[in-house]
Amino acid sequence: MIRVARPLAISLVAVAALTACSNPNNNNDAGTGAAASAVPADKKLSIGFFGFAKANSFAQATWAGVQEYANANNAEATFLDSNFDGPTQVNQLQDAVTSKRYDVMIVQANDGTAVVNPVKQAVAAGITVVVEFTPIGGKYDTIEPQVPGTINIIDPPTVNGDGLAKMALEGCQTVTDGACKVAYFQGFANYPLDTARTEAAVNALKAGGASEVISNFVGGYTPDSGRGAMQNLLQAHPDVNVVIGSSQALQGATPLAAGKKITFVGNGGSQQAYDFVEKGTWYGTYAMPEKAQGAKAAELGIKKARGETVPEATDACSTLTDYACLGTKDKLAGKTADYSD
Repeated sequence: MIRVARPLAISLVAVAALTACSNPNNNNDAGTGAAASAVPADKKLSIGFFGFAKANSFAQATWAGVQEYANANNAEATFLDSNFDGPTQVNQLQDAVTSKRYDVMIVQANDGTAVVNPVKQAVAAGITVVVEFTPIGGKYDTIEPQVPGTINIIDPPTVNGDGLAKMALEGCQTVTDGACKVAYFQGFANYPLDTARTEAAVNALKAGGASEVISNFVGGYTPDSGRGAMQNLLQAHPDVNVVIGSSQALQGATPLAAGKKITFVGNGGSQQAYDFVEKGTWYGTYAMPEKAQGAKAAELGIKKARGETVPEATDACSTLTDYACLGTKDKLAGKTADYSD
C-alpha cells in the first residue's frame, strides 16, 4: 500500500452527474468533476461535516478540529448527524449536492461504498470533497482516491486492524509465558469499516502466533456494550489473555478483569484510553489524534476551495504522529489526548 501523499492534478476535467448504478470500484466513468472556481480569501466558506454521529466522542473530536480550523480561516462549519446510519448519510449528501449549500464537504463515511455516488455527484458539481478517516469506495486497504477529484486523509481500516494485532501480540508477552488467547471485540456487526478491520486483525493475530483468536463478540462503542461483551467472553473463555476493542467498550470491560492476568488493547485516542495505558492496565491503544485530523481535513478542503494545490492522498497516522498510532506507554509518554469519551 502506498503511504505517502502525492499532489493533485492542477486541472480537473468536467463530467456530467453520474447515475446511481455506477460501480464503486470502477473509476473509469467517474472523471474528476467540474472544476470549481477558486473562492476569494475574503469570502466566507461554508463547510458541511458529515460525521459518524454527534453522540460519538471520536466524531466529536473530528468536529472540534474542523470547527477550530474553520473559525480561524474565514469559514463556517455545520455538523450533519447521520447517527451511524448509512442510508441517512446518503440522503444528507444528496440533499447537500442538490442545494449546493456547502463549498466544502468533509465526509466521515458510515458506509464507504454506499456514499460513492453522491460523492461523485458532489465532485461533478464543483464542490470540494474531503474524505476523512474512512475510505470511500470498495477498498478498505488504501489511502489512494477511489473517487477521482476527492481529497483523502485516511487511516485504512486494514492498517488499523494490523496495528491492533501487533500491539496485542506484544501484550501477550506481558501476561503469559506460553500460549496466548486473544479476543477481538467487533465494533458493529456487518458494518463495512468494522468488517474490514476485524478481518485484518484476526488474520494478523493468527499469522503472528496467537494460540486462539475469538472474534464472535460485538463490543460496540459504549461502556455498557463492552461490559456485556466481556461478561459473555469470560463465561465462555475465562482463560483469555488479551482483549482488543474500541476504547469506549473496553472502559466497560476492564473492571471485570480485576484480579485476572488479562491485558487490553484499545482502539481510540481518548484521555481515558491514555490513562489506562499510563497505569499499565492496558498494554496500548491505537491513538489517532482525531482532532488534529479534523483540523487537517478542514485545512486541505479550504485550501483546495481557494485554489491552492493540496495532496490528494495523505496517510493520517504517518503524517500526524511519530509513532504510527501505536500508542504503547513509552510512545504516549508526555502526550495529551485529543478528546474525552
